[in-house]
Amino acid sequence: MARLPIASLTLVGGLVALANAAPGPLQETVAQIPQITPAPTAPTKTILKQRGVGSDLSSLTSDAASLANSFTEALGSLATGGTNGIEPAALTSLPTGSQIMSTLGISDSDLAATPTSALQRRPYGNFTDKGWQVRFNGFIYKTPNISESDLAHYADGFVLGNYDQLPPDQQESARNLTAEIFIVQQGNVSVTLDLASSDGSDKESITLPYNTTTEGDFDVFVPLSGNNQGDNANGGSTGTNAGGNSTGSLQFQNGNETSNIQTFGSWVRGAAVTGNATAYLVPDRGLTTISDIDDILRITQIYEPSNGLLNSFARPFVPWENMPDIYANWSKSIPTMHFHYLTTTPEQATRPYEQFIFTNYPEGSFDDRPLNFTNSDETLSPRKYLLDKIFQTFPNRKFNLIADTSNSDVMKDYPQMVFDYPGQVNCIWLRNTSETDSGDLFPYNTSGFKNVNNNSYMFFINANDLTNLDIENGQCRNASIPQNVTFSEQDEAAKDKLKGAAGQIMMSMSALALTFFALLWNIV
Repeated sequence: MARLPIASLTLVGGLVALANAAPGPLQETVAQIPQITPAPTAPTKTILKQRGVGSDLSSLTSDAASLANSFTEALGSLATGGTNGIEPAALTSLPTGSQIMSTLGISDSDLAATPTSALQRRPYGNFTDKGWQVRFNGFIYKTPNISESDLAHYADGFVLGNYDQLPPDQQESARNLTAEIFIVQQGNVSVTLDLASSDGSDKESITLPYNTTTEGDFDVFVPLSGNNQGDNANGGSTGTNAGGNSTGSLQFQNGNETSNIQTFGSWVRGAAVTGNATAYLVPDRGLTTISDIDDILRITQIYEPSNGLLNSFARPFVPWENMPDIYANWSKSIPTMHFHYLTTTPEQATRPYEQFIFTNYPEGSFDDRPLNFTNSDETLSPRKYLLDKIFQTFPNRKFNLIADTSNSDVMKDYPQMVFDYPGQVNCIWLRNTSETDSGDLFPYNTSGFKNVNNNSYMFFINANDLTNLDIENGQCRNASIPQNVTFSEQDEAAKDKLKGAAGQIMMSMSALALTFFALLWNIV
């Protein structure tokens, strides 16, 4: 059995977040809003207390050591070597298509015989002085033919060597996840999109102005041919903006004349898997909720190595508490709210993540980490890069930001948005994972909130803490929930211990396991 010899040793970073809740290729369907349930009247209390490490430290170090050993045994040369620290450049080095083809013995002719597929992230569009423009983004790829036994072998390494002990449905999910990463993305491909209104009465076709990148990605703002006589000089835009070639015309209300989000469908022409996506035309003014996904909308427990891998790779995705009800209530009570789901999970996870989100949460646009890193901001600060893009695209909208404390980039980036974009941040909500999950031993830093208005953010424990808030009018905090924010590292003693005993094992384990922590969930 050949083992994948990728010098950067960072395959886990691209794999571990791709678990498919329902195995197999996903054709996007229109999401259904979850059933509304009444909000409870008695919110719980949250206190940002000190976390002790104590006896829990031995469990974490044991998990870390076991994780490293399992990767090494299952993946052989793929998991050899180690590192004394995190090198940011290495964290972006996912396996290339040529490496995959070489290792699996796939010829150019074999790949050419396989159909071309496409994936689109659900895009957002803004209204400018020239009309509506839409940020179309996604990637083009081919899926090589890989035997089930080969997929099972590689999948075994990413479920801690426990593949044979998994139930059949989770084995299938693990195999499908492995297949998601072993794709060959197609560079220098011209992309034509077929667009249609919700009722199919209006249609338009657009050929994007640029071919795909070397990594097979496309990401460009393109104006729609209809409604291009807008009179809103205050509309914002960001990213590369070019006209492209279009035929037909979609007709929509001007974005400065309506508060309603308008939608249309988009398909990649000629692709076997067309990457169909719903696009959202978002008005100039209103409220947008930007939501992280892992450990705020779904149970991931990335801070616990064994659970994190199994929850991400094999087990079905499960919502965290009753967050679907919370979001559904916001969608019902504020029907003009725009939801944007932003995760730094690599783009190969788009399908399983979108499937989970739009089965359980309101419809909305979607962002994740692309393979095409064109500058240092995208590479080193992907969340901040994507936040900047949407804030700049909608300079007159207000934003709610929601995530959890286990993400170090969130703890830095969310409060920074208050200073970078004055008046645009409405509320910041952060789930305090250490209060409910004893396995979360990673300290978090609240210093970024020191000069932020303390009425504009809330650290919370349970989903029900978010009920009964008048968020349209800027009520972000439930007065019954004490905060006790120290504006510093949450527990220096815990941090020192973690860097000592547990840190020595974690930093010396295989680069695969290291990337699992650092690349996807940014907790070290």
